[in-house]
Amino acid sequence: MSIAKSASKSMKPARNLSARAEKRKAWRSRYFASLKYSLYVITHPFDGFWDLIHEKRGTIAAANTFLILFLITRVLKLLLTSFQFIMAPVQYINIFEEMGSLALPFIILCLANWAMTTLFDGKGRFKDIYMAMCYALVPYILIQIPMILVSNMLTYEEGSFYSVLLSFSVIWCVFLVFVGLMQIHDYGPGKTFIFLIVTVFGAAVIIFLLLVFFSLLQDALSYFLSLYREIVFRLN
Repeated sequence: MSIAKSASKSMKPARNLSARAEKRKAWRSRYFASLKYSLYVITHPFDGFWDLIHEKRGTIAAANTFLILFLITRVLKLLLTSFQFIMAPVQYINIFEEMGSLALPFIILCLANWAMTTLFDGKGRFKDIYMAMCYALVPYILIQIPMILVSNMLTYEEGSFYSVLLSFSVIWCVFLVFVGLMQIHDYGPGKTFIFLIVTVFGAAVIIFLLLVFFSLLQDALSYFLSLYREIVFRLN
């Protein structure tokens, strides 16, 4: 009896390891499938965004990957694009500040969009909005990265081709954001357009409140620091 118990106990760690390995394998499989699904989303946005959210075809891990790639693409564009097409003070560029200056407004836009859903009877959750917005960045990544290399092969006179493709990538992303939010919140085109305008206004309000908050916090810290120094000076 004791031998059977000890054998069953020794088998439990092996079962746990096997179950964990299966979970990791399933997670990787779903992650790579959700990455690949982004190609369908950007080419069939109406069906793609619907299935992305309602059929659970997307993942937060893939969304985070696209956001990180977007930030990296932006930095690479500043650092490696030919000086004929972009004038950036490379020696003064702070990579983390540049990424933060894009990531923070992006998160604020998602937050503002989610906050406005209560006024417009939207159906999307913050998770859904964030995921759709990240998947909408894929055309920017796919077009801008090759164009960084192409920019170093073109002359200034051939720059119109470069500019058209860059503009196309941005317009494509904006269109995907529009369709994605329309599918997530189950709106019509007119209501989605108004909702986007209100979202931008809401994001501006949030940024203004954050600036006021940090300004007041800085003033308060400066006041208490000067008060502390005054007390220490008096005591000495």
